[in-house]
Amino acid sequence: MTRSYSRYSAKGDLIWLMLRPWIFVPRVLYIFLTFIFLFLRILFQGNSKNKKVQKNLSKYLFDVITDLGPCFIKLGQALSTRPDLVRQDWLSELTNLQDNLPAFDHKIALKIIEEELGAPAHDLFDEFPVSPIASASLGQVYKAKIKNTYIAVKVQRPNLHFLIRRDVVILRFLATLLSPFLPLNIGVGIGEIIDEFGKALFDEIDYEKEGKNALRFADLFKENPNVFIPKLVKQFSSKRIITTSWIDGVKLRDRALLEENNLIPASFIKTCVISGLQQLFEYGYFHADPHPGNMFALKGGNSDCGNLAYVDFGMMDTITNSDRLTLIKAIVHIINDEYYLLAKDFQKLGFLTKEQNLHELVEPLKEVLGGSLGAEVGNFNLKNVTDKFSKLMYSYPFRVPSRFALIIRAVVSQEGLALRLDPEFKILKIAYPYIAKKLLTDNSDEILEILLEVVFDNQGRIQIEKVESLLNILFKDSENINSDLIPVANAGLKLFVSKKGSEVRKSFLLSLIKDDKIELSDAKKLLGLLRDTFSPFNIAKSAVQNIISPV
Repeated sequence: MTRSYSRYSAKGDLIWLMLRPWIFVPRVLYIFLTFIFLFLRILFQGNSKNKKVQKNLSKYLFDVITDLGPCFIKLGQALSTRPDLVRQDWLSELTNLQDNLPAFDHKIALKIIEEELGAPAHDLFDEFPVSPIASASLGQVYKAKIKNTYIAVKVQRPNLHFLIRRDVVILRFLATLLSPFLPLNIGVGIGEIIDEFGKALFDEIDYEKEGKNALRFADLFKENPNVFIPKLVKQFSSKRIITTSWIDGVKLRDRALLEENNLIPASFIKTCVISGLQQLFEYGYFHADPHPGNMFALKGGNSDCGNLAYVDFGMMDTITNSDRLTLIKAIVHIINDEYYLLAKDFQKLGFLTKEQNLHELVEPLKEVLGGSLGAEVGNFNLKNVTDKFSKLMYSYPFRVPSRFALIIRAVVSQEGLALRLDPEFKILKIAYPYIAKKLLTDNSDEILEILLEVVFDNQGRIQIEKVESLLNILFKDSENINSDLIPVANAGLKLFVSKKGSEVRKSFLLSLIKDDKIELSDAKKLLGLLRDTFSPFNIAKSAVQNIISPV
């Protein structure tokens, strides 16, 4: 049975709900009163030292979010990935929002399977259990069997389209109504951000689209030995049913659980972060819901990079090539302490208006980002910078473009997941070397243009200190210094002698000419820096490390 749903429309859905005041008014009152009671309880009991009080309060918070339905559960899931924002005794309860929610009636699930696939479950599958193995915000998963192979059958919750349509409209209404009274400054875009959330949720309940997403995502990572994507079983998938191969792994829920299974938490953090960076900066297509219920640690891999499986591809998003390259430039400008150029990046991305005087933002940006990112890359903490940036956004006309809502959600969720596994985790200890290596090894025209901006200034002179900073980021802050030496050396040499490297050779030759004279001092400094970095001794160490620990 093919079921057709309308797409999200902020205006159309608002009109739809306003024409049904018997639905709209009671629901708004219920949500409003629920949050008032929750706020009062947290106000009076939130600071209590009594463990029993806190346990009851965390259970009450879970029940409130669960009772409010799928839209609020999705918001709660985002909180459940942030151990730096939520008390530890509340966090364990909120983690249940990921895949341990109350299941809906099994008979209803069987009815949906028959409606969607055209036959009863016991006729379609060799084995079908009497209860789900996991239950999440939008559906529940059964571990079924066919041809001696286990498969995951996800069945969508009933009446989901109506519930999401109703509550997204109300969330937008309340957020727009209350935003002037909240200590936030995200510009006029709060309604647009909720629109993005609504569109993503409407996409997420279309399991046929999720199947296509899974196939696309799998194709991107088909050459990556550390990232696994379950295979789609098309004959048992439809609008409200999606069936994939079964993933036998350990959820990235907490460190102790991984260690109990003889798995190394740090190895999965690295795979998780690197794959996330690849999604944003290489593929332009990313998993927007990377919470622990959607990611599994698998056996195999090594102590450096663990084997990781992604599941649930309902909430995916893309980033334009222009935005992707501007973000890479922004990170390079942060590395090089170029805050005016960083302000221009923010302007190009839409965080600042075209009329904004960028010079007045140089010092505030330096104050927020300079101390956190400068010499102490390993000590970067996204939460600290986010707190400072929130104050900056309140004082200056920053706004969050709606298209970045899911990107920010994904990055914050991913760092929160890593912090659950390792409270000392620093995301830039992996991210900075990744960006540096990409600049030095990617031979695409766009990345080459960014590299030339780093190496040469506007007058064509070699910027020795910036080249040194880039190499230091890769070979001093990276935890695997030696393994990157040979790939970077090879890529650099190939680029310099290739046809594409003509711009590099031209810029290098022009940098030697100053006032119609040949000036070799900068060239000597650069060659000295390269000689020290890529010395025969270091190259030999790199070769040995690659033999001992092949990627």
